[in-house]
Amino acid sequence: MSEIYSQRAGFGSGTGGTGGTGGTGDEGGGRDRPPLVLGIDAGGTRSRACLTAGRPGGRVLGRGSGGPGNALNVGRADLTDHLAAAIGGAVAQAVAADPDVRDRVGAAYGGFAGAAPGIGPERGLELALSCLRDALAVHGITGVPVGVGGDTDVALPAAPGAPSDGLVLIAGTGAIAARLVEGRRAAVSDGHGWLLGDEGSGFWLGNRAARAVLEALDSRGPWTALVPRVMAHYLGPTGAGADEGSGGEAEVAEGPQAGPVFGPATDAVVRFRLAETLVTRAYEQAPSRLAALSPLVVEAAREGDAVALGLLDEAAGLLADAVRSLAPRPGEPLVATGGLLGPGGPLLDRVTARIKRFGLRVFPVADGSTGAAALACGLLDRRGPLPPGDPVDPPALP
Repeated sequence: MSEIYSQRAGFGSGTGGTGGTGGTGDEGGGRDRPPLVLGIDAGGTRSRACLTAGRPGGRVLGRGSGGPGNALNVGRADLTDHLAAAIGGAVAQAVAADPDVRDRVGAAYGGFAGAAPGIGPERGLELALSCLRDALAVHGITGVPVGVGGDTDVALPAAPGAPSDGLVLIAGTGAIAARLVEGRRAAVSDGHGWLLGDEGSGFWLGNRAARAVLEALDSRGPWTALVPRVMAHYLGPTGAGADEGSGGEAEVAEGPQAGPVFGPATDAVVRFRLAETLVTRAYEQAPSRLAALSPLVVEAAREGDAVALGLLDEAAGLLADAVRSLAPRPGEPLVATGGLLGPGGPLLDRVTARIKRFGLRVFPVADGSTGAAALACGLLDRRGPLPPGDPVDPPALP
């Protein structure tokens, strides 16, 4: 369900929430002009922000982007910086046309990957709220209501008409499907993170790509065009940075008929060195970095590589199965978003074909920032003093 914090008020559920906020947001040169809102979609790979007119579907005045925004695995300092960069980009675009935009911002809402409730001040929703407030303050935006929720909460209202009932399917670094009823999560499928789930996601594809390369090098699986691509990703196009003799892309180029062509060392020795290097480099990095291999799967698939095509088909099947588990009803909307499923995404057509039998209205959207802005519009009427007895800080979540 969508969890909302207010900057000074307590904690509530849904887009209405409870409690008030500090300040009116009317100070400065824009006090007599219509308010603006900020919407932020903080995903596993990047964070995006948009500044819009203060009504659902309002004109977008500025957009910006920053680094990863997962509230479970990005630390406080980095998360604040990434959000500030995204907000700063959106504000900078708008300031070019109206220097008073900062004073006109009346509310902000952020949807965060990894925004689980009740796990402490340094992770999940509480961290998301704190970092979003700090990021807004970097740009002089204070004293306005601020809401935070999950990435699915902001995806659905990003569809035309800002619906509050329907389905969401997100496939980016991670993957999750959800049913929302009146803006609240009523059912969820997957979204369990790289260790236990996120099937069909960018991480899943990258992990399977690395496994396929190791299987090819070990002669446990078919040769694939992913081998030179993945090795070049870790070593550079000429093997720069590899141990002497470990090989680079030039040593694992695929011959027209004879299969892989290696350097002067024996086939088995080079294969072993390449596999050893891949394992070492992969384990040196955070597991989520495997998602960076997913574009290589898409490239290889476009060239007809059977292994890569099979991985894309399997990913699409897993995502379609997540939708099926939510008991879709004919005619209801499904928002598809994330790097793999947004407009032009490499899995969009595959997934759409697999869920066609459900009769859904599929809306691919680039990101959920406009949906977050629509939810921020619902916070505009929460100005004024705190009701008696409301806590200054958000209480601990159950």
